[in-house]
Amino acid sequence: MLTKFALSHETSDQSLLTLETSIEFLKGIGPERAKFIKNVLGFTTVEDFLTFYPLRYIDKSIVHKIGNLKADLEAEIQLKGRITDIQEVAYGKGQKRLTAKFRDDSGTLELVWFRYSKWMKEQIPLNQEIFVFGKINEFNGLFSMPHPEIEVDEKKALHGTLLPIYPGSEKLSKRGLNNKFFQTITADIVKNLPNLVSENLPDSLMKSLNLIGRIPALYNIHFPKDLVHFQHAENRVKFEEAFFFQLGYGLKKQHHKASVVGNPFPKIGENFNQFYNNYIPFELTNAQKRVLKEIRTDMKKPIQMNRLLQGDVGSGKTMVALLSMLIALDNNFQSCLMAPTEILAQQHFNSIQELLAQTNIKVRLLTGSTKTSDRKIIHQELLSGELSILIGTHAVLEDIVQFKNLGLAIIDEQHRFGVAQRAKLWAKNKIAPHILVMTATPIPRTLAMSFYSDLDVSVIDELPVGRKAIITAHRREKDRLTIFRFAKEEIEKGRQIYFVYPLIEESETLDYKNLLENFDHILEFYEGFNVTILHGRMKPAEKEAAMQYFASGKAHIMVATTVIEVGVNVPNASVMIIESAERFGLSQLHQLRGRVGRGAEQSYCILVTSDKLSSDSRTRMKTMVETNDGFKISEVDMKLRGPGDILGTQQSGVVDFKKLDLIADGKIIKVAKGTVEKLLENDPHLEHPDNFELRTYYAKQYKGKNKWGRIS
Repeated sequence: MLTKFALSHETSDQSLLTLETSIEFLKGIGPERAKFIKNVLGFTTVEDFLTFYPLRYIDKSIVHKIGNLKADLEAEIQLKGRITDIQEVAYGKGQKRLTAKFRDDSGTLELVWFRYSKWMKEQIPLNQEIFVFGKINEFNGLFSMPHPEIEVDEKKALHGTLLPIYPGSEKLSKRGLNNKFFQTITADIVKNLPNLVSENLPDSLMKSLNLIGRIPALYNIHFPKDLVHFQHAENRVKFEEAFFFQLGYGLKKQHHKASVVGNPFPKIGENFNQFYNNYIPFELTNAQKRVLKEIRTDMKKPIQMNRLLQGDVGSGKTMVALLSMLIALDNNFQSCLMAPTEILAQQHFNSIQELLAQTNIKVRLLTGSTKTSDRKIIHQELLSGELSILIGTHAVLEDIVQFKNLGLAIIDEQHRFGVAQRAKLWAKNKIAPHILVMTATPIPRTLAMSFYSDLDVSVIDELPVGRKAIITAHRREKDRLTIFRFAKEEIEKGRQIYFVYPLIEESETLDYKNLLENFDHILEFYEGFNVTILHGRMKPAEKEAAMQYFASGKAHIMVATTVIEVGVNVPNASVMIIESAERFGLSQLHQLRGRVGRGAEQSYCILVTSDKLSSDSRTRMKTMVETNDGFKISEVDMKLRGPGDILGTQQSGVVDFKKLDLIADGKIIKVAKGTVEKLLENDPHLEHPDNFELRTYYAKQYKGKNKWGRIS
């Protein structure tokens, strides 16, 4: 980095700049402005300015005519003409605005300034040919241009390039750091691009993908000659972001596979075959078969499997998990499945125990509620190898829990477990067990390709045959009586009903329906029917009793909070009524809806909201009504919340791209991922002469950053 001795503020030689140079040495900034910019934007170096990309661009190469203006014009435009009259107009309480008549040979419009000073009024050129630039407003057929830019010099007014509009704020503008400031600073930087940056992609790669060079890309992303030049520049910049992100994870995965030894599972034996041929209760979907084949291929190798299994609600992930555990058992290894809550662990245990009921395979459950006497038996059976499959919660991680030979660890909803917790599970065997991570929350494919590039990703994107699509309806509070009657009709057909509320007790600040207040109303309306209640403040034993009461069919109605989002499987439940649905996120709504539709009968999800909804709430309701596809829902959710919230705040920085859009640029991400895979397959350590610049750039750019892989 250049020091103050190498580059003084008074005699800044821009040719001495490097990407690491502090912005205080840029012409027009200095120490005070540099400090302010750092506080507001977080910028510290020239590179920060260079990668501060425009939001949009304006075209000043065209002069429009007033007579040709249209009411639906969205972009800023430039006009050429004369100001013939200026006056102050009173409005509101003692307020004034400045207006001026602007004419060309085709018509007249009004220029308006709502905030102005005396000197501004005096400097407006009258009866002189000028250029004005700004956004057009239309009211009752009359056009106006508020707060226009005025330019007298034709050379300055007419530009041969598109002009960038940078992200700004009132805080910046008050200190004179407006768009013109950012244009000027950036223009000075891009003049020196040949001294600042060098190419970081191989020529062969750029030619094969029709990518322009790095220097012309950076120039045209800021000051594009035209739309075609901009599109080529943007495509290059986006690809570069996606490529180096994928390269980092590709190297990380490569290093992991080279260094983490795993136990090979070479055979499919009696346990798997007997269950598959005699006891499996339904035909696997093609998606389940494909995923199982991918897992089988991984576990054959003497390398630790590290795979993410994505599947929508009810897609059959538990069956894939069980079959994977049977492969481990056929190779004389134990398995464990760890879930984040007791309810979900209990659900997995019940399902797997029922599926294996006709076999001699021993399965046990270990949670915080497990009795001491039962724990002792579990510990003994694990050490002796008598216990083949352990299902549990965080209790599995306790030091006292030791396996004879743990070969496969399955983690459900990985994002709910910390890194240290997962590491403890790995340490349960001398040779690290194969890892299968499951999630029932569909993650947008482009996000999975990016964030989970260090894992192999499998997707179950097909529901079991015979499942009927859940009918989802959006209703208002005024429709509640109709909803109650419909639910009653379903109960009389022999079905069961869920009522879900967002709160346990009345909120002092938000007027939303809640569980306790409405429990009595439901008891009254459904007199003669059995109603049970379930919420997070109940003790584990009480929760279990409530769930068993409902699952057994003895209770017709369950009134609950989102504690039933995962872990309750009642095929006879056909109606899910979600009160104050606007309080829930899309992912939650989709998970709750997944509690019904698990049997052969038609199921329904009714979203009940207030009349007043925000724009985002309306989008969520509309999305839920229109589709049952969890992956489509997850994409809308990411548009509303952003990728950081989808993954969790601790991982939000991982997808902090400057230009790449994880939803819109799925094709670019896919191409980048494929390019990296092919590159590393042919040159694992980037040692080929063609990859010298790439290797040099990567090593310098990402040195010491733990999230990236290493080049040996």
